Amino acid sequence: MFYFPGVRASFFASGALSALAAATPAFAQVGPQTIVAADSAAQGPAEAPPAPDQNRLADIVVTATRRTTDLQKTPIAIDVVGAKDIQQRHVQSLLDLGDGSVPSLRVATFEARQSALTVGIRGIVPFDQNQTARDSGVGVYIDGIYLARSQGLNAALFDVERIEVLKGPQGTLFGRNTEGGAVSIVTAQPTGVFGGRVIAGIGNYGSHTIQGHVNLPDFAHIAIKLDGVQQCQGATVKDPLAGQTGWNSYNREGGHITAKWSPVDRFSAAVTYDKAKDENTPNFSQLISYNPLGKTVGQYDATTLKLVAPGSPAGTNTICKTCIAPLSPLIQPTGGNRQSSAVVGVPQQPSVDRAEGASATLKYTVSPALELRSISAEVAREI
Repeated sequence: MFYFPGVRASFFASGALSALAAATPAFAQVGPQTIVAADSAAQGPAEAPPAPDQNRLADIVVTATRRTTDLQKTPIAIDVVGAKDIQQRHVQSLLDLGDGSVPSLRVATFEARQSALTVGIRGIVPFDQNQTARDSGVGVYIDGIYLARSQGLNAALFDVERIEVLKGPQGTLFGRNTEGGAVSIVTAQPTGVFGGRVIAGIGNYGSHTIQGHVNLPDFAHIAIKLDGVQQCQGATVKDPLAGQTGWNSYNREGGHITAKWSPVDRFSAAVTYDKAKDENTPNFSQLISYNPLGKTVGQYDATTLKLVAPGSPAGTNTICKTCIAPLSPLIQPTGGNRQSSAVVGVPQQPSVDRAEGASATLKYTVSPALELRSISAEVAREI
């Protein structure tokens, strides 16, 4: 999500968060390639921890390989962005991870469609990612569900627990289209304890955002969680053509509901449904400088339509290979000044992306070393 210089304010409200904090595992990041999990729910009276062994490495548990393992025994390069980092860095979409904080991860929007993201790891970056028939070299997953196309990847994220970035190739763990790596988004699950929070913010260009997350009380071993989000920003560059929408605008909204049934300790079944819509216009490109190297500016012959040297007679067939094309009189270099309105108006209306999906995840723990898991999902997109 882009935020241009200007005034911005945020508001936060919560209820019954003390109960949530006591029931939810806390994740803390240790270094750029590790994540530690610690259960904050106390079991009985607290005991004094043993004195740490200064000569022993701390046990670091990673979960990005689809199972819980010790980092020292996990032969994989992992970067994890925890819930605290997501909140502090104001990560609202995958695009916010493209700031270089995760090594070798590249995230950028497709210029003609903001909702389509180009995600690359270790230099494997797909070409023309907006093509619906093109496979990506980096797999993106939400709760283990593969998102096969880039359209809609820039949608607002729901309540995210952590984002795991695995360097490729990852074909063994995640299958095809992961030669560059995989990005796994893990959302927060229902807790069964009543509570929630609301986050709202405003900014320039008419931008505003609001998020709501509610956990309902457990009933008959069923816990339900509701999430809703809306992000909106007006055009940052006006379109002078009457009745048209300017550039860099978007309106994203969506809802997410999860119901988790846990009749016994070893078994759980989670059903999820979500629906989202993204209306956006392309990013605006402006000419900052023209001919900075002082090349010879050629001219187009009216008869042959070829680029020829300046002053050439009509009908010249010899192309000037050292010349550059002349600049259209409609376009003028802007230097370092950012345009607030385009010089030429064009017909333009927002692109609309719609996504809807449902999933069911079944988990059965056979033993501490073995867990059976089934993930079924259906995702529909309209672009």
